[in-house]
Amino acid sequence: MRLNAKAMALSIGILWGASLFLATAWLVITGSGGETLGKLSAFYIGYSVSWGGAFVGLVYGFIDGLIGGFLLVLLYNALLPKEQEQ
Repeated sequence: MRLNAKAMALSIGILWGASLFLATAWLVITGSGGETLGKLSAFYIGYSVSWGGAFVGLVYGFIDGLIGGFLLVLLYNALLPKEQEQ
């Protein structure tokens, strides 16, 4: 069964963006250091463990998940055996 690239890309984009936002918000609320999550600033320009960084991470996470999910489905559909396609 082939997967729908748009649906999967949106699903993964929303999940990754929301996860990054919630993880950052949790660290800001609890006052934890967030050294591990703070290392994402090497990949996401402008990201930091702060409220502003949570929203920056939400946008970057959505875009990153969107692209990654789309590429994952393209690879999955390309490797799908021909007799299973419908």
